[in-house]
Amino acid sequence: MSRLNVRPPARRFLSVACLVPIMTGVALEAAAQASAQPVTGIYTCIDDKGRRLTADRPIAECAGKEQQILNRDGSLRAVVPPTLTAEERAEKEARERAQKEIRAAAADAVRRDRNLVARFPTEAAHGRAREAALDTVRLAMKATEVRLRELAAERKPLRDEAEFYQGRQLPPKLRAQQDANEAAVEAQRGAAANQDAELDRINKLYDVELDRLRKLWGGAPAGSLGPLPSSSSPGSARSGSAASRPAAN
Repeated sequence: MSRLNVRPPARRFLSVACLVPIMTGVALEAAAQASAQPVTGIYTCIDDKGRRLTADRPIAECAGKEQQILNRDGSLRAVVPPTLTAEERAEKEARERAQKEIRAAAADAVRRDRNLVARFPTEAAHGRAREAALDTVRLAMKATEVRLRELAAERKPLRDEAEFYQGRQLPPKLRAQQDANEAAVEAQRGAAANQDAELDRINKLYDVELDRLRKLWGGAPAGSLGPLPSSSSPGSARSGSAASRPAAN
């Protein structure tokens, strides 16, 4: 008996397989085109004069009004909202931007609170950060005190020499030295006042932050306490202390 040589129709399978993506692409393109077209049905609306208009496509006279799309049996199929004017579109976009900003601010508050708790898991950790910020200002205050003592020591011989010219005009060099000393002292006193204010500012910032942390440690959800002022943060407290360094004189 002769054996039959039967081969599977490979070419047929291959051609069908190749047609699948082509057919899929055609279907997707057709669907996209259909979505761009107006919904089919019977359009009806009431125009500005109170007349009921009917058409098989969107009605231009009712562009600013709501239009109903009816099935052939008269049942409601869909509702087309009125077309917005340029002013209405601008107002809508403004509302959407405002809502987006509110959502972004809420998300930012959540992120800030979570970062705050991660950075300061305990009150002791927060206290160490406070002391580190204060130490920067305290070092500047010590430098100011040292400079004031130096200026006082420099001022004594100048005063002693000025007594020799009592009742007479001081030499220009001596007068210049006295003026420079007095200006330097005044500058250091101003630096000292700024440093005192900086200590108070840093403590207030950390007090606000600690109050917030205690609520978060106690179970308050992140972002539920409102925004934390950008100035009420350890980073800003440390950067602000740079302004309280003593003057060079």
